[in-house]
Amino acid sequence: MTVCSTAFESLGHGQARALGYQDLPILVAPHPFGALKRDQVRDLAAQCIGNLLELPLKQQDGTAAPDANAGRPAKSISVDDDIEAVNRLFRERHWTDGLPIVPPTPERVRRMLTGTMHGTARKPDEVVAQVAPGFGTATVERIAINAVMAGCEPAYLPVLIAAVEAACAPEFNLQGIQATTNPVAVWLIVNGPIVKALEMNFGPNCLGQGNWANATLGRALHLVLQNVGGAVPGDMDRATHGQPGKFLFCCAENEDENPWEPLQVERGFTREQSTVTVVGAEGTTNMNTHSKDAEDILRVVAETMKRPAGNDYRTGGEPWMIFSPEHADVLKSAGYSKAQVKQRLWEDARMPARLQSKAEHAHTVHARKAELGEITPDTLLPYSKTADMLGIIVAGGPGTHSVLVSSFGNTRSVTREIK
Repeated sequence: MTVCSTAFESLGHGQARALGYQDLPILVAPHPFGALKRDQVRDLAAQCIGNLLELPLKQQDGTAAPDANAGRPAKSISVDDDIEAVNRLFRERHWTDGLPIVPPTPERVRRMLTGTMHGTARKPDEVVAQVAPGFGTATVERIAINAVMAGCEPAYLPVLIAAVEAACAPEFNLQGIQATTNPVAVWLIVNGPIVKALEMNFGPNCLGQGNWANATLGRALHLVLQNVGGAVPGDMDRATHGQPGKFLFCCAENEDENPWEPLQVERGFTREQSTVTVVGAEGTTNMNTHSKDAEDILRVVAETMKRPAGNDYRTGGEPWMIFSPEHADVLKSAGYSKAQVKQRLWEDARMPARLQSKAEHAHTVHARKAELGEITPDTLLPYSKTADMLGIIVAGGPGTHSVLVSSFGNTRSVTREIK
């Protein structure tokens, strides 16, 4: 059996089905209970014991249930040839993100699949990944279907396939990202020659609206995570508030104005190779400083990074910085390499543990004691375990703005080559 609270009962049943425990008994405790007094906890425990005795316990073999549709072509359904009827059906079946979709007709899906036919073609039934938390099978065809729904062009499909592969890598922790109460979204960073080939935005408003490739790629990935991974909001996706980045979150790096090596080169690829990087991002914080002094910029950036309730400090995470070309140029002109910027921010953004709440401090002591030793209120907590875990890209247009992208904490970014 397993235990969960009433607020997460649907997640408990959904996860049990996904992991092959079809008939797993679930003991449900009333939610919330974190603030109850001890005598109230005793009363609640007595109630739960009574409920436990009524559960139909049985032996569970724990064999993961295989995806019944794995390796099979997607099923066709019939609906009136009317855009409103199609979108009404998709809303009823929770196949949309809340915005209108492009109907994924067989003809449109076949056209989308041509995006993989340059060089060695990828077969529609090729399995790309198992997508948590429902562990649905992402075939090339199913990824293409969601790409059609999002409005992608066929040339975008290889980027999306690589992004799905990256998001399902174990170190990314998609299981945690998809089912958490945190407002975490998957952010795509695209590098290399494909950026200009697809006319992606890496300049002004690169995180905002207006660019077809950025918007539809970001949206398509999140549709795959929902429709194949089963992370339906309110069911297995348990975000307390969520964030707009769960609709789409995608940009390219401004390699033309980057005074340092671009991200794909930093990660072992060449400038001629195109890559996509996935990041478990909790949101963006604008940092507006008109300073032209590198020391001053680094100081205010480090102060902005300190977040007493942030996951990065609780677990030792992987925050990211998007430096504007103007800020990056000031830092480079002062002699700072990218590695030196990371080291400086890692040292200066250390935060006294006493700034955390008692609950956060207790969690930090548990999560980071092996790394930092005894943690007292005066312990200076670094946001990550090492300086090189800070991610840095250069993007955006003119202006003295840079962006802090805090992370989910229990996640590590993953880069894959786009083939």
